[in-house]
Amino acid sequence: MVEIKEYIDTNGNNNFERWFNRLNTVAALKVRRYLARLENANFSRVKGVGGGVLECKISFGPGYRVYFGKDGVKLIILLAGGTKKRQQNDIKYVRELWQEYKKRRKEGQYGTDKEF
Repeated sequence: MVEIKEYIDTNGNNNFERWFNRLNTVAALKVRRYLARLENANFSRVKGVGGGVLECKISFGPGYRVYFGKDGVKLIILLAGGTKKRQQNDIKYVRELWQEYKKRRKEGQYGTDKEF
């Protein structure tokens, strides 16, 4: 089983939560279903987008995307979500978030037992 946590950036923003909370009910359920797949280590709809960031494609509506990084084998850090239309901008942004996370992790700001 894989643990999933949402990243909170240095400004205190939870970008994934903010995006997720704006989804309609049907879209939110689709995203939750894919997150459950990730928890069960099913990465069949996942591809790398560079810089250590991964993207889960959800073929529904405008083409939802969930962006995350893996911290080891058993921990996924959700960075943000988006759609196909904004994909290139989103990828650039989440790569920066992932670098920020890794820097903070290296500095000891995060431990595996702490809340993100």
